Amino acid sequence: MTERNHIYFFHNEPSDAKITALLQLAEKYHFQMVPDPKDANIIISIGGDGTFLQAVRKTNFRQDCLYAGITVQNELGLYCDFYLNHVSSIIDAITQEKIEVRRYPVLKASIDGQGSFYCLNEFSIRSGIIKTFEMDVFIDDIHFETFRGDGMLIATPTGSTAYNKSVGGAVVDPLLPCLQVSEIASLNNFKYRTLGSSFILDGSRKLTLKVAGKGNEYPLMGMDNEALSIRHVDRVEVTLSDKMIKTVKLKDNSFWEKVKRTFL
Repeated sequence: MTERNHIYFFHNEPSDAKITALLQLAEKYHFQMVPDPKDANIIISIGGDGTFLQAVRKTNFRQDCLYAGITVQNELGLYCDFYLNHVSSIIDAITQEKIEVRRYPVLKASIDGQGSFYCLNEFSIRSGIIKTFEMDVFIDDIHFETFRGDGMLIATPTGSTAYNKSVGGAVVDPLLPCLQVSEIASLNNFKYRTLGSSFILDGSRKLTLKVAGKGNEYPLMGMDNEALSIRHVDRVEVTLSDKMIKTVKLKDNSFWEKVKRTFL
């Protein structure tokens, strides 16, 4: 870790004594604080899992640095391995090599050729009006089903514990390079028929969603915890990108230990 000593702190909380103490401690151990994330090789979010997602997005999903999360609450998150209340343990973990680097996959959503957008947790597309949403679903350009309902959600393995789990999706080990597709309030009857359950695609596959119905070309689209506003959407292609986010975690705090602590 001696070569990685330029830190950028990302937080939405107002500066207080605890954050000041953390900055002072980092300087004591010869870490250099930088005001621009482009100059950092360690990016640390202070807040919660939502703040961590914002930190990754607003620093453009950098692959040449490490990300770490510090929670301001009394409980750890799925991306946050450290407590702000225990600032000394953060530096101790880094300097005493008590941490590991975990690589998390990132989704890429391409919308009507207007550019690509990245997500660490999930991409969601929903009806923008009070009306069911109809989409043709293709897997590797082969028509799979015609969906009708509120919308669909595509999650990474790490994102499987978030919005995906709340709509009945499975929790997936982040060591598996894949994407999970989950329905949001699908309509199934004698006329419309979908798989009716989440399904998991290998990371090499491409999922295409083509808006089929009229009058719903302006759907609500979400990238992690932020909205994307594009009018007249016709076609969305979702793949597992070649980007990998490197995050810092404690050696004794695995993904499944976090899942147990959070849900059981």
